[in-house]
Amino acid sequence: MRRPSNIAGVIEVEGLTQRYGSYTAVQDLSFLLGAGEVVGFLGPNGAGKTTTLRVLASALAPSSGTVRVGGHDVLREPVAAREVLGYLPERCPLYPELLVEEALDFIARIRGLDPCARREARGRVVDLCGLGEVLGRACGDLSKGFRQRVGIACALIHDPPVLLLDEPTSGLDPHQVREVRALVRALGEERTVLFSSHVLSDVEATCRRVLVLHQGRLIADDALESLERRVRGGAVRFRCAAFADEERARLETLPGVRALRAEPDGGWTVFPEEEVDDLPERLFRFAVAEGLLLTELAPARVTLEDVFLHLTRA
Repeated sequence: MRRPSNIAGVIEVEGLTQRYGSYTAVQDLSFLLGAGEVVGFLGPNGAGKTTTLRVLASALAPSSGTVRVGGHDVLREPVAAREVLGYLPERCPLYPELLVEEALDFIARIRGLDPCARREARGRVVDLCGLGEVLGRACGDLSKGFRQRVGIACALIHDPPVLLLDEPTSGLDPHQVREVRALVRALGEERTVLFSSHVLSDVEATCRRVLVLHQGRLIADDALESLERRVRGGAVRFRCAAFADEERARLETLPGVRALRAEPDGGWTVFPEEEVDDLPERLFRFAVAEGLLLTELAPARVTLEDVFLHLTRA
């Protein structure tokens, strides 16, 4: 099944606000996803991620703002928007009594595929999602990992250029998590994927760009590396073979050093004062002057957890 050539394969959100009565779940949200991007959608529980995905999937009408999927307005052209989009909700909606092959055929028929196209589509998603060994098993008898794979296969049955995944690794064991992450990376080679999660390691392992939602507002939209640099703020990892309290005290008073943080491996994270951009050089000269054996001098390692906590702190 060939993808229509006029499909842009992008998500455009402009000023999206979503209210439930007097409660505002999402407020003035705007972002753009280009073709072929795998983007992490981060936020604590209750941040508005699932609400946003439901609006993108045309399952919920926006209170205000404009949302387009593949160039189609989800409010004015919901059917056309759904045709270019695959959606896996957090709770995978499978009929437990259906065999896996029956579930795939059922969704393909709902998507309007003719018998020949259904066979072709089923073979494609079975191979892509690794479902060959469970085709004859009931969905209700599958492990959580295989149920997630079947759910992704159902979302892909019509070969959409846009894919929404809401917490796809929730409840999986470590081996299943690795499998789903690998599948998401493979899917991103040909599709635009918006990957919602509150599990930071999932996003770190699959995405290069992240959107961070907090209390219904977008507080960051950037490449992961850029966010890490922002949070790192020029901090440097510094470690010597022997480092006594006397050297530490002198390092604390070194011009340009704002603070030190001891690390479990015996090294230090050194934070510079504002407008200091030559901290590595200063630390190197300090080690030479003190006669220290320098074993590490590098930009501080920053995890996605550091980024997330920095962005969402009060």
